[in-house]
Amino acid sequence: MIVLKKTTRKNLTTYALVIVAYIIVQLLISGGNISSSLQGQLVPICAYVILAISLNLTVGILGELSLGHAGFMSIGAFAGVVACISLEQIIPITILRLIVSLIVGALFAGVAGFLIGIPVLRLKGDYLAIVTLAFGEIIKNIINILYVGLDKAGLHVSFLSDSNALNLGDGGRVIIDGPLGITGIPKLSTFTIGFVLILITLFIVLNLIDSRSGRAIMALRDNRIAAESVGIHITKYKLMAFVTSAALAGAAGTLFAMNYSTIIASKFGFNTSILILVFVVLGGLGNIRGSIIAATLLTILPELLRQFNSYRMLLYAIVLILIMLATNNDAFKSHLRALKERLLPAKFRKEKGGTENG
Repeated sequence: MIVLKKTTRKNLTTYALVIVAYIIVQLLISGGNISSSLQGQLVPICAYVILAISLNLTVGILGELSLGHAGFMSIGAFAGVVACISLEQIIPITILRLIVSLIVGALFAGVAGFLIGIPVLRLKGDYLAIVTLAFGEIIKNIINILYVGLDKAGLHVSFLSDSNALNLGDGGRVIIDGPLGITGIPKLSTFTIGFVLILITLFIVLNLIDSRSGRAIMALRDNRIAAESVGIHITKYKLMAFVTSAALAGAAGTLFAMNYSTIIASKFGFNTSILILVFVVLGGLGNIRGSIIAATLLTILPELLRQFNSYRMLLYAIVLILIMLATNNDAFKSHLRALKERLLPAKFRKEKGGTENG
């Protein structure tokens, strides 16, 4: 008989929940039981789940507060879309071009994470949060003054000007048009691709957490001085978590962007970073399964509350407060446990107590 470790069982349960959820959604779609507006939210849900899992690696596992996750998302989004449009003639197969675009988005975001992480990860606490927040805003403003075009000679790049400065040849196309962003994006992202990307993200993150490197990362989170005293290389393992998180955010950004025909830099601002952080906090720091559930529910919730019109955001705020109380307040959780015990039949409580004592 094969005996699995507790962490392995827990990880397999997480994979199983994601797969079962995908199958249920596909059955609902085939039966016509999901509205078109909710179907349009499926790819963004996948992107937000990946973003929540990747940020949890930095905030929950590494223990460092990052407020610039939307910056890595935007790098992946714009780099991936530029790659997709540029390779349209070279790679006519759409699924293959999408995969290449996802890889390009992840690589660009990972490189940015590495370059930012070297100086930034020397900071900690509020200082790190402020610098990562500034990074996200800087990236957004850089994209707002970035112009990229494509013609037979290749890519043309210009800053602080307009698209006329690209000097494109005949048949040339402006891809990134400064504050207007990118228009005419091929909508290649699908729910199935998002589902596969979630599984890949889970595989990378869960295996990293359960590895020797993951234990070193968590040791840094729990006690940096003690970890350093036993020879754990602080910069190496911090960068490992930070770059992995950034690369996954870049891939999620590409997936998100290629679900729309137009994207602009302002979509990836401070509010988006806070939204992703809310997913992580409400799901539980270090709780990967909680991040998946929180990202899914909080993305669907505004759509489900749309029928209440002007009261929609008020109800959304109330639900957020209740979830926060339920997940982070010990007194509230003890009241829930007491209520549960009162509601359970006395016979069941007696049998349960006898089993535990035995």
